[in-house]
Amino acid sequence: MDLVIGVDIGGTKTKIGLVDKTGHCHEKTFFRTREYPNLNEYLDKIKSTADELIEQLGQEVNIIGCGIGAPNASSKNGTIERASNLVWKGTVPLVEKLKERMDMPIRIMNDASAAALGEMLFGAAKNMTDFIVITLGTGFGAGIVANGRLIDGYDGFAGELGHVDMTIGDGRLTGLGVRGGLEAYVSATGLKRTILFMQSKYLVESRFRDIAYNDLHGEDITQAAEEGDEIALKAFDYTARIMALALANFTAFTQPEAFILMGGLTNSGKWIMDPLEKYFNGFLLDVYKGKVKIIHSGMHGKDAAICGAAALIWEHQKKV
Repeated sequence: MDLVIGVDIGGTKTKIGLVDKTGHCHEKTFFRTREYPNLNEYLDKIKSTADELIEQLGQEVNIIGCGIGAPNASSKNGTIERASNLVWKGTVPLVEKLKERMDMPIRIMNDASAAALGEMLFGAAKNMTDFIVITLGTGFGAGIVANGRLIDGYDGFAGELGHVDMTIGDGRLTGLGVRGGLEAYVSATGLKRTILFMQSKYLVESRFRDIAYNDLHGEDITQAAEEGDEIALKAFDYTARIMALALANFTAFTQPEAFILMGGLTNSGKWIMDPLEKYFNGFLLDVYKGKVKIIHSGMHGKDAAICGAAALIWEHQKKV
């Protein structure tokens, strides 16, 4: 059986799995990224973890490569460069160093762009040529496909839409220091900050007045919305409106058939999706109205990031 090692590098967790050509993840696990501040020890951990997964599978397999999704990753250079949420700073020659440990084709790409390839091969975009994947986790990422091709950019850094300056209200800083940047509002972290903003703006009763910021979680906000908490409802509405304006602006770039959403914030369901749909159609230019869908990822749950990374190798195999 042919398999690809998929690696999703996040600021908190590194997820690793073995993925076949249909997008099925046979074995998977994770370890905590920040426990390995030394790059060489981190890469050793990737190698040993992949070996353990292959052994656990208990059958003969052919590993045809390793695909890696990571923040601020350049597919052209094989590097991670100045990622704000990773422990290694500056330019990290990750592919070069990992090839010293794993003798196989290794490809790396921005995690949201990798997710876009995953959606084309395994998910909701199998029959689409124009779409944008939006990842809504700790930050806001985007993978852009136009005319059936991923927009990778001159140096491999296309799609940093989370750092577009929206010049909004209080001018929050993104992870890369952009004041008023999109991800500071539209992300799991941004939603938490908006809860605090709404509490300062509206003097209504709310469960959040007794919860410290570090104890606040996305599922708490969703639960509060379901119970009719006014602060939670206002926070979702505010977040959705900013996101809708951004997506309407992005539509003018490439006119996607769909925006495909994935990540923790999408677990809020109708509380984010209903106002998003309402505002989005209102912001769109008339020529685009009724033509652009907003849908959920077609890749399953927690395997999505791993399968997106593995798609870097599977997509390349199709061209060979």
